[in-house]
This record gives sequence, C-alpha cells and structure tokens, in this order.
Amino acid sequence: MPSRESSLTIISVSGPFREPREQVFSYDYAVQRSTWPTPHGVRVKISLPHELEVFRGRLLGEVAGSPGQQLMISNLLAKNLADLKIQIAETEGFFLERRDVMLAPFVGPLAHLLAKLEERFQAERAAIREEVKQRVGL
Repeated sequence: MPSRESSLTIISVSGPFREPREQVFSYDYAVQRSTWPTPHGVRVKISLPHELEVFRGRLLGEVAGSPGQQLMISNLLAKNLADLKIQIAETEGFFLERRDVMLAPFVGPLAHLLAKLEERFQAERAAIREEVKQRVGL
C-alpha cells in the first residue's frame, strides 16, 4: 500500500471512447504521484455486455427513456465504473511503478476483481442513482 504522501492523484480524464473491434468504452486517465517526475497514462476499459449492462440493470432495472437519455445513462454509469476501477487498481498495487497501464475489463484474467467492483458499486449505488436522476431526469 502506498504511503499517504505519495497517494495517486487523477490529473485529467478523457472519454468515453468506443474501441474498434471490441465491445468496450474506454477512458484515458492521467495519474500522478508526488514521487513521480511526470504523470502517466492509464486506459480503463469498460466491457459493454459484462460490466456496463450488468451494472445498469442493478442500478435502474428496466428503464425506458429516449435514446438520448439512454446514452446519458450509459455515459454516466461508464464513467463511474471507470473511476471505481481506478480506485480498485490503486489498492491492488497496479500503479506502484511508474509506467503506462491498460486496465482491461474485469472479466477473464481480471475476473477476480469483479467482486470488488460490485462491492464498491453497491456502496456508491445511491449516489450514482441520484446523479442519474438529476442529470437525466429519470
């Protein structure tokens, strides 16, 4: 576990991007520690069928809405999931060394981290639902 004075700071986030030939949204994070000379890049991928759709169902159930509302929900939820995945990767020691990292969906080799994502999602569920309610109007 990194010390408090060298905790990870998110400098910027861009996305979502649709990855070619993959069913994922991705976000690019610039992260920094006080002990690193420069920030480094982390690409976080959110699997559409295995993460986004599953957590959307847990958050809202079957919700109707306009295509624009559905897109806003997907964007809000995907960004929240990406933020949670960065937190999990930090606690798992993925960023102990300074190098560019690609954080894949939590399926396959990283499937063991899905339970941690579910725990954090449940803890944040009410706040995420409220954000969706305020910004999307559902």
